[in-house]
Amino acid sequence: MAMPKYITNIDKIEQIPKEEREKLKPITEKYVFRVNDYYLSLIDWNDPNDPIRKLVIPNEGEMREYGRWDASDEDTNYVVPGCQHKYKTTALLLVSEVCGAYCRYCFRKRLFRSDVKEAMADVQPGIDYIRKTPEINNVLLTGGDPLILATKKLRMIIESLREIEHVKIIRIGSKMPVFNPMRIYEDESLLQLIREFSSPEKRIYIMAHVNHPREITKEAKKAFEALHDAGAIVVNQTPVLKGINDDPVVLGELLDKLSWAGVTPYYFFVNRPVAGNSDFVLTLKEVYDIVEQAKARTSGLGKRVRLSMSHTSGKIEILAIENGKAYLKYHQSRDGNYGQFMVLDCPDDATWFDDLPGNEKYWKKPKKKTDQVVSVNELPDHPQKIAK
Repeated sequence: MAMPKYITNIDKIEQIPKEEREKLKPITEKYVFRVNDYYLSLIDWNDPNDPIRKLVIPNEGEMREYGRWDASDEDTNYVVPGCQHKYKTTALLLVSEVCGAYCRYCFRKRLFRSDVKEAMADVQPGIDYIRKTPEINNVLLTGGDPLILATKKLRMIIESLREIEHVKIIRIGSKMPVFNPMRIYEDESLLQLIREFSSPEKRIYIMAHVNHPREITKEAKKAFEALHDAGAIVVNQTPVLKGINDDPVVLGELLDKLSWAGVTPYYFFVNRPVAGNSDFVLTLKEVYDIVEQAKARTSGLGKRVRLSMSHTSGKIEILAIENGKAYLKYHQSRDGNYGQFMVLDCPDDATWFDDLPGNEKYWKKPKKKTDQVVSVNELPDHPQKIAK
């Protein structure tokens, strides 16, 4: 199959009526728009509520005042330009500001502004930091989408990391297995790179971003198979999104199809309160109930998934929400509070950890570690308050 053609001009999407395209143009001027013809072919254009359409086609709700640019305060995690170190054993390298798909719910929408520069063309400062920090045993390549990079560039990064003995795991966060699967199975040089550097002792993990079961096409399965054959381990993470996968039947089908394809269901996330994301928001109670009903429909393999919030203070696992109470624990913690159990009141309209009364006693807002990034939450055109 030929590599797909990319489209960055909403006027080129003739399936969208001209009047509607005119309304969407201001959104594409504020937030980047980029899709390809393969992914567009998955959309049922006769259905105005098609979930695949909602994933990549702009919506007017993106202009609504809501959230913050950097809802998890990632600007406080930088140790050198382009490298975050929030959890003791894990470092993040932002290697690309470009995505194959600019998903409308993206929690890093700030990266796609001309006045924000976080991902670095030169990753050497981050690699040097990782080299001198022996507690880091796994590195996540993220962005943007690392698999949008030329394989030659990706090889340079992975080779450099594999020279560091204490780095055991390299993770690559990517939408490409389902957005442009041909990028994977038609690039023998990429598969050879994985064969060389994913071994029984030091694995490469692909952190796939599959949001809906309809994304798991025969082409996507071929990409998963190619990755598996090359020695990579593929896992999946997705937020639970209103209007896209907020149906237990759909979410249960996603868990099944991932498991059948040998892709481990890893995380379900609560959608972060990010600017432009209001149309995708569910309450914590709604998310919890949907996930539990979905898990009831799948095998133990599908039930491995964890429901969590990627909060400033850490990954907070939602154990249960019952009778107006949220039962939580720190699955990851920036302050080392791993396993900290919390019971908090959960108002009916709560959508995030900060909405739970008493949450502040379990964490404190961190200070910035570097001045290399202007706090994007203070940039112009930023909604300062979350609109409920």
